[in-house]
Amino acid sequence: MRQPDRTLDRRSFIHSSVLAGLATAIPPTRGGLVQAAPVARGPAAPAAFELEEITIAQLQAGMTSGQYSARGLVELYRARIEALDERTRSVIELNPEAPAIAEAMDAERRQKKGGKSKLRGPLHGIPVVIKDNIATADKMETTAGSLALVGAKPAHDAALVARLRAAGAVILGKTNLSEWANYRSSHSSSGWSGRGGQCRNPYALDRTPSGSSSGSGVAISANFCAVGVGTETDGSVVSPASHNGIVGIKPTLGLVSRSGIIPIAHSQDTAGPMARTVADAAVLLGVMAGVDPADPATAAATGKIAADYTSFLDSNGLKGARIGIPRNKGLVGFHPGVDAVLTAAIDVLTRQGAVVVDPADIPTLGQFDDAENDVLAYEFKHDLELYLAALGPGSPKTLADLIAWNTQHKDQELPYFGQETFEKSQAKGPLTDQAYLDALAKSKNLSQAQGIDAVMDKNKLDALVSPTDASPSLIDLVNGDHWLGGSSTPAAVAGYPHVTVPGGFVFGLPVGISFYGRAWSEGLLIKLAYAFEQATKARRQPTFRASVDLG
Repeated sequence: MRQPDRTLDRRSFIHSSVLAGLATAIPPTRGGLVQAAPVARGPAAPAAFELEEITIAQLQAGMTSGQYSARGLVELYRARIEALDERTRSVIELNPEAPAIAEAMDAERRQKKGGKSKLRGPLHGIPVVIKDNIATADKMETTAGSLALVGAKPAHDAALVARLRAAGAVILGKTNLSEWANYRSSHSSSGWSGRGGQCRNPYALDRTPSGSSSGSGVAISANFCAVGVGTETDGSVVSPASHNGIVGIKPTLGLVSRSGIIPIAHSQDTAGPMARTVADAAVLLGVMAGVDPADPATAAATGKIAADYTSFLDSNGLKGARIGIPRNKGLVGFHPGVDAVLTAAIDVLTRQGAVVVDPADIPTLGQFDDAENDVLAYEFKHDLELYLAALGPGSPKTLADLIAWNTQHKDQELPYFGQETFEKSQAKGPLTDQAYLDALAKSKNLSQAQGIDAVMDKNKLDALVSPTDASPSLIDLVNGDHWLGGSSTPAAVAGYPHVTVPGGFVFGLPVGISFYGRAWSEGLLIKLAYAFEQATKARRQPTFRASVDLG
């Protein structure tokens, strides 16, 4: 859920002459988007797969016609995972009950009511993967990637899992992640967990998939499933979506229940859909969204949930929209190739009829980083211990228990990086501490009223647009992640929605373009993102190359 700590020092990153020289090596392609450069040969490219890039609508049409069955889809995806995921390690566990669940959905489809098949909705029979910090009360584990929680069975499905099951979705399996949603160490390697090992980017296997929803991003991009679910505290849906060339939606806080999700911080946590297309992400969001008494934050969503988020899909949706381009340090200027992707995206926005306000800086960006970190440190211990308390006997019950367990099993859990973030949180007091209350108020005020809302009010904007992230860096288990810049923090701290769409490539590595804005503006952002997606068609399938050819 959480990207590595982003201190002011990292925001003031200075480009080297090598990075500056990369701009000349990036030729433009159709629509002004950045073209993929040749990559080095590695393991053989995967064989053609009949479900490549298939959409939910196409899968439903195939099941309606009899070309496919839900059971058949499960078997096809399982076979692809078994053949290819040894390279990427994105799926931490397959659901042993998936074939039987799929058969039940096929049986329901064969039942006729009024001459029509009995369908639960657009996800009926669709295989879905979910992140391994989302509870399932079944034969699968829920561990956040940690060996400490193996065997610690939740009593109930997470609320969003219950909604998926009720909609007819088939939970295909659990995905790997940055352990504890990347909230154990500031020197972590995104996509690594003690239980799942190192997840790898399917565009170049020596590159990071980002995180913490690493496995969901990789599995969807690699066509191991139809769609999937990730979770985010700051960047952990949108960054792996960007790194893996797919669509990710981080909803407004409260649109989707967090009940049954292993937490970091209730003031920022949310689950979100991940898919290869905006349309599929919109379908999944419609199923996930809902008010849940077990999550008080969802009460604010009453009356704000769209009946159908696919109703916002409009290929002309950018016409007349007012789009702001923040030029704050850390959002742009951290890599010339990423800047080129943004320049090409602005050209697309203009040609599609949008009014582009450039610059439209977020006035408070960078002023609430320390406050955000304090809030997360306080809330993590409090929120995690509430989750652990509901587990059965024999499982860890406190953060102190987990710290001790990791120390006792350091060869398995601490071989590459430590747990200093855990220890920082353990040292914090209760949520009644004035220091916590002050940090929370500062974070929300500077990110909301004085941040996103202020720049949007000033310029009468419909959305802000930025590069989602840098292109994927090399996996580095020695030093940890290398963060250059990105746009997740403003919407994450504010609790506002954020949609990322494939925007282009730098040396064959994907870069996303982000649309973010006011609370509860998911429909508008989906409309804008869909129009951009249809105008660019920027997504390209990964080919599982060993590395990028920089020559």
